[in-house]
Amino acid sequence: MDLQPLPQDFFARPATDVAPDLIGMLLVHEHPEGRMVGRVVETEAYTLHDPACHAWSLLDQETGAIRKEGRGAALFGPPGEAYVYLCYGMYWLLNAVTAPEGECGAALVRAVEPLEGVEQMRPRRSAARRTVDLTNGPGKLTQAFDIGEPQHGTMLTERPLFFAKPRKSQDVPLESSPRIGISRATKRKWRWTHAASPFVSR
Repeated sequence: MDLQPLPQDFFARPATDVAPDLIGMLLVHEHPEGRMVGRVVETEAYTLHDPACHAWSLLDQETGAIRKEGRGAALFGPPGEAYVYLCYGMYWLLNAVTAPEGECGAALVRAVEPLEGVEQMRPRRSAARRTVDLTNGPGKLTQAFDIGEPQHGTMLTERPLFFAKPRKSQDVPLESSPRIGISRATKRKWRWTHAASPFVSR
């Protein structure tokens, strides 16, 4: 199956548009040990004017001035860039930078349905007793797909790690709900899931 990376203009839009549109797309890692592919079934959106976003602390609420420094500065990078960060000192999380360069946004990939390379994923996810547990969470999927600090700053519009459109388009039953695992702006319904998928995080 020949898969081509999504173009950069797909990501050059608000995070609240990109995140739901990623549902049903394919996450592909052309790994030295073999290719892994997963269908995206859960995402979340983050923006500059969002207390849960890593760039929030860079915004001066009174003047609107932005300090582009520290970890959150990467969220102002080119659309389609990978923003990979360590959560709780244990789990790498994969985000796609969104919006035109110089603006700010991110789509967090929270879960995928593994389609190819499952046997390569299993050794990295030895705690998973069932296939459904391999990639049903943001830290689980990065473990399974061997995504970490080396991928931070790479372009998700280029090989070896990229998003692709499936060869056969399908109607995806979308659901939106409040984001999870955060303590700020918890009521915003900026989490999208494939309503029929068992691979959505618990």
